[in-house]
Amino acid sequence: MRVVVVPSTLALLPRYASIEDPVADLRAAVADAVGWLTEEGPVAGIAGSGPGQRVVDHLLGGTDPAVPGILVAANGSATRTEKAPGHLDARAAGFDAAVGAALAAGDLDALAGLDLDLAAELWAGDDAATLAALGRRLARTTRVARAQVDYDDAPYGVQYWVVRWEMEEV
Repeated sequence: MRVVVVPSTLALLPRYASIEDPVADLRAAVADAVGWLTEEGPVAGIAGSGPGQRVVDHLLGGTDPAVPGILVAANGSATRTEKAPGHLDARAAGFDAAVGAALAAGDLDALAGLDLDLAAELWAGDDAATLAALGRRLARTTRVARAQVDYDDAPYGVQYWVVRWEMEEV
């Protein structure tokens, strides 16, 4: 089974692209990762927010919950800078570093144990809850055999990752 985590940002929708795309690198990383994910056929999509669901629907053109691949739309904090949607919170960098490390290592237990109260304060509540639920769900029957980080940055003060996981049964 394959799993891909992408940001739940509406900037990935075509109507937000422009002549000078402000998230061109992110958009390219997402396209590559989703292409890799769908090589083996249709996939299911998971999102913890309305914008995330719109991103999933756009990237997959609909979902089939019975298939083995999973696309997850989830951001980190939105409080990384003064101009971020939630303004600067000094705790955001540490929170995002911990989430990013868990994603990069495929540490399902670390994701399952995310501090959801802190996540909510850092404007990552729904997305962190989605990642925590994913960690709990996958840890029961699988492990991450290979992880690849395609994108890890916080443009506009919001943390985004594009991560690929190759799963295997335990």
